[in-house]
Amino acid sequence: MTRIACFFVPMFPLAARLRSEPELLHEAMAIVEGNGNNAHVVAATRRARKKGIHTGLSLTQARSILPKLIARGRDSACERTAQEALLEVAENFSPRIEDAGDGLAFADVSGTERHYPNEEELGKAAIRAIEAIGLPARTGIAASKLASRVAAELPQTPTVVKPGEEASFLAPLPLARLSPELEAAAMLQRFGITSIGDLARLPENEIASRLGEIGRDLHFAARGIDPRPLIPRALPPEFREGMELEWPLVALEPFLFIANAALDRLSKRMEFQGFACKRIEFTLTLEPDGYDARAIDLPAPTRDVKTILTLIRLDLEKRPPGAPVIGFIFVAVPDRPRRAQLSLFGPAALSPEKLATTIARLISMLGDGRAGMPMTVDGHLPERHDIGTFAPPPPPDTRRPPPRARGLLAARTFRPPIPVEVITNGNTIASVRGENIEGTVRVCSGPWRIEEGWWRDAPAEREYWDVELWGGGIYRMYQSAASNGWFVDARFGL
Repeated sequence: MTRIACFFVPMFPLAARLRSEPELLHEAMAIVEGNGNNAHVVAATRRARKKGIHTGLSLTQARSILPKLIARGRDSACERTAQEALLEVAENFSPRIEDAGDGLAFADVSGTERHYPNEEELGKAAIRAIEAIGLPARTGIAASKLASRVAAELPQTPTVVKPGEEASFLAPLPLARLSPELEAAAMLQRFGITSIGDLARLPENEIASRLGEIGRDLHFAARGIDPRPLIPRALPPEFREGMELEWPLVALEPFLFIANAALDRLSKRMEFQGFACKRIEFTLTLEPDGYDARAIDLPAPTRDVKTILTLIRLDLEKRPPGAPVIGFIFVAVPDRPRRAQLSLFGPAALSPEKLATTIARLISMLGDGRAGMPMTVDGHLPERHDIGTFAPPPPPDTRRPPPRARGLLAARTFRPPIPVEVITNGNTIASVRGENIEGTVRVCSGPWRIEEGWWRDAPAEREYWDVELWGGGIYRMYQSAASNGWFVDARFGL
């Protein structure tokens, strides 16, 4: 038999806002909807409710009762990201999830008895998981979506309706629990039907002939039968976090303080799903009407909040938005973090996640295109090179003994090369004079000619020499045909 679990977040607009601003949890705060005289309370914290603030009061009435009441408008960005976080938790209990919106999610939990001793333990595990992401939760389990939703709305949670008892569970409840449309509700009231059980006892054909398809669906729901099956949602390709700000921000540090909390929630959600961020996109809402959309590609998938925040800081410092910020949305494009099989006997391998975090920090400090691994470029000039993505080879299977030294000279390359004055004697170099390099040549060898780009108007033509000075020092030099000048390219040493 199919078993449906309902995950319910009570007072969802308030819970979504408190998830983004947890410091207001113990304050007298209310969520309001509408503008001006039409602003009215839709939810309030426990401290505000104790003072008499309740749903339906206008903001003016609420402020007359509690002058220091903190009012926050409904935040669509907060509610959307809280709903996505709720669905991500539900996906850990079943692959078949239906998004019912506004703090409601249904999951097909049939067959989970292998993982939990009973359905009550499953409900408790779901509550713990939802509360771990900063949302209050209630759960209900039954054979239909309606019965499970009604069970989840009860104060006693988790509530489990035993198989086959859905109709008797719903029968004493008022008809409003079915959420009928206004016209259908008015007609049923004229019929004298006040409870769900009264509707279930009537013939289906009689209800359908008077109310049409709506009546048929209501009659199915009253008997504990879903008129429509559970509709699984597709997996989202990205993770979002955002909120509308109470006051416009014109300084960078206050924005980064709020952004750090949002990125931390984003990182925890990705970790919960086994993902890391490979690209962070963020949109700033500007005052009065404007948007600033940006994107940062990360060198490797990472969940390190400090690294991502540093990259965002550098991007904003390089190109300020130009107007006060009144809201933001972060979108993380997920990817699987890199994994590596560590060796049991060989040298320790690099942790892929720590390596990705280190590279991202280097790029944040040095700038784009300045961190990576050297790559060879097709050409003859020794200074030709490129920077590629850092991807070190795996360590050897076993430890290797260090090679025996053979007295090789190492070359220290000068970039840019050092210009010098050279005196020649026939086909040999006699002396060299330049910055910190001066002396008579003891031994020289060369030239080695290099030509590149012969098809261009100004090809690169050089003659390279190796020289040893009487005062000490072995250098590699070259003469450029383009400028007819001499340059020291490198110095050899042990």
